[in-house]
Amino acid sequence: MPIAFLRSTRPVSVLLALGATVYSAWVLEVVLGTGLDPLRTYVSELAAADQPFGGLFRSTDLAAGLLILAGALWAVVRFRPRGLWEVTGWAALAVFGAATAADSRLPLSCAPTVDAACVVRETAGLVPATHLAHTWSSSLASTAAVVGIVALTVAARRGHHSRRRSLLARTGPAIAAAELVATVWTLSSIAAFEAGNGTWFLGAGQRLQVLLAAIWLGVLALSVAREKLYE
Repeated sequence: MPIAFLRSTRPVSVLLALGATVYSAWVLEVVLGTGLDPLRTYVSELAAADQPFGGLFRSTDLAAGLLILAGALWAVVRFRPRGLWEVTGWAALAVFGAATAADSRLPLSCAPTVDAACVVRETAGLVPATHLAHTWSSSLASTAAVVGIVALTVAARRGHHSRRRSLLARTGPAIAAAELVATVWTLSSIAAFEAGNGTWFLGAGQRLQVLLAAIWLGVLALSVAREKLYE
């Protein structure tokens, strides 16, 4: 029974699907009235220490990260990836989950896009170490997500020889391309904000980025559930 359970694809698909769902918890800002403009603020600012719903969003980030990490590790046991794209993809997905969980434990102390005093403290180095560390963990999570999306999509495309390809093999390239565009938008907006040139709708770009990552995770989960990821 334990061996059969380990060989099943169901735990992987369930963990990834749950991870994708919880990773999308930021949409609750629509009904919670956070006071942050979704077009111009970082998604991470929802979980900042000084925000009214910060505890909620930190908890969902932690849960999402752990679910995705568990799903990726279980996939390694189940699929035993061998090719470069497969190994890179699942490893990146595990890093993405771990970094997302770490993000929740290293929250911003304040919301820089709406609080001028927060920017001053950042510049002067007067923010907590967790605030500074958040930049690195968040960057790692974003980078790992992009690498995982691209690598596993390529693996799915290369691994299919049958006429009926998996959902990931069919739709993955479009999602990956859109994710790359959203990432470039987000990075450009961050650079503009840090240079004092406005936000360039930073919030919209980053929210599109995380939304596409969640959609891709859902597609991956469904492809795994149908046991047609590579074959």
